[in-house]
Amino acid sequence: MTGAPGPGPIRVLIADDQRVVRDGLRMLVALIDDVEVVGTACDGAEAVQLAGEHRPDVVLMDLRMPGTDGIAATADLRQQLPSARVLVLTTYADEDAIVPALQAGAQGYLTKDASAEQIEAAIRAVHAGQTHLDPAVQERLVAAVISRPPTAGPAGPRPGAKPPGGLTAREAEVLTLLAAGLSNIEIGQRLYLSNATVKTHINRIFAKTGARDRAQAVRYAYQHGMATPAP
Repeated sequence: MTGAPGPGPIRVLIADDQRVVRDGLRMLVALIDDVEVVGTACDGAEAVQLAGEHRPDVVLMDLRMPGTDGIAATADLRQQLPSARVLVLTTYADEDAIVPALQAGAQGYLTKDASAEQIEAAIRAVHAGQTHLDPAVQERLVAAVISRPPTAGPAGPRPGAKPPGGLTAREAEVLTLLAAGLSNIEIGQRLYLSNATVKTHINRIFAKTGARDRAQAVRYAYQHGMATPAP
């Protein structure tokens, strides 16, 4: 399936272990035009159960919940209901939370200080199949990669390992540097490539990985072990 949004309102399920947060989010999300809240869950297990019953388009997922946490629930949803897009909404913006959530299949990541407008934009973006990361989250991902000690070597597949997704070795190099936060010009300088060649490689990376933008490409790199946070 293409993942393209269908007709009708965007159906949203909210998962958070704090009742006051659930109720507040329910009221906030219900005010958004063309969006319908189909249920609320107090933990990850209930979120997966309700998702199976109500078939939401987007799940607003807290991470730290008792029992089944948001990361485990996201992985379960990816297997059981791949059409549902998970948008993490949590207090935590450290790489120990961000990276596992993206690896589990989350397509968006916001912190709980996000405004109503930011939450609406994120819901619409992930529903449309796009990756939506809070700017602060993107900064943490980039900082985690570029702060890696030089002796640790670049992130990416081990020597001799075949790159994922049909990527060539050069495309894998470009993607690893892109995930590290380098601009096209910086990638070209690092790999001794022209700016036009870098753009061509990035367009091919997007096509092969299904990424629509750089944020989705970064997510793909983390999911496939091509970029890892500093220890």
